[in-house]
Amino acid sequence: MKIPYFDAHCDTLSRMTYLPGAHLERHTGQWDLEKLSRFDGPKAQIFAAFYDSALPGAARAAERQMAVFHRECERNQDRAAPCTNAVQAEQAFADGKLAAFLSVEGAELLNCAVEKLDWAYAQGVRFVNLTWNHANALSGSHCDEPERGLSGQGRTFVRHMEQLGILPDASHLSDAGFWDLAECTNGPIIASHSNSRSVFFHTRNLTDEQFTAIIKKNGIVGLNCYAAFLGEGSVTMDDLRRHLDHFLALGGEKTVALGGDWDGCDRLLAGFAGNWSWLDFYEYLLRANYSEDLLQDLYFNNLMRTVRAVCTI
Repeated sequence: MKIPYFDAHCDTLSRMTYLPGAHLERHTGQWDLEKLSRFDGPKAQIFAAFYDSALPGAARAAERQMAVFHRECERNQDRAAPCTNAVQAEQAFADGKLAAFLSVEGAELLNCAVEKLDWAYAQGVRFVNLTWNHANALSGSHCDEPERGLSGQGRTFVRHMEQLGILPDASHLSDAGFWDLAECTNGPIIASHSNSRSVFFHTRNLTDEQFTAIIKKNGIVGLNCYAAFLGEGSVTMDDLRRHLDHFLALGGEKTVALGGDWDGCDRLLAGFAGNWSWLDFYEYLLRANYSEDLLQDLYFNNLMRTVRAVCTI
């Protein structure tokens, strides 16, 4: 059976934007097309426009990264296709190309404004994290004003996302914000790169109740490869597997996906170096008697199902 790849989060756009000589086909970071070519099934990646909003020029930086996304897809048009919906992604797979989706990590990069959200949608954005680590006008984050949930502006912003067909991403959001998000949306929500707080306590990880809420909303949760979210000290694939097993024990076989956080991590789990490391994890899980059907869901089907449900235009 061919090994597919659909990963919900990488920060490679910022590397390609600010590191001379870094391109989609090849660079020195954790994600590029050359590394991805080791997978023999359909391939898709969600690329995040990200910039620390505590620094000046954050909104302009996000605009620049979106331009880089389209430029790099054009530069590699024989290997990658920018996609906004499932139909386009299916065509990319049929053509043997990467289906490249665009997200924004932190709505402050859009000035937390519905008008800028409309602009981002026109640029191809189909996923938005309501916050990064900083609180903003929409909500508190997991580490900044964590007791604050969605504001009235935040609820309006989320409702407009849903009208457009943009998936709300709860990774980095405050707990209060998460529950407000779950309450005010009708469709799926995702946590693109978050692990289990029951397995390892970190405010970036999800509680069991949050994971179960995402199951009920037919969303997905992407396993994050950042060592600091997996455990203490030197963490291994055994630690990543514990997070996976806990999510599966909660009934998440159709919910858990990949969310590597590539080029956003300064310390990966031992033995992982980049997107191709998902191949090693696949083989590791096969040796541990995980079924091929489960792995196909984890590596592709679950996230693709959510894209089909929401990203229709």
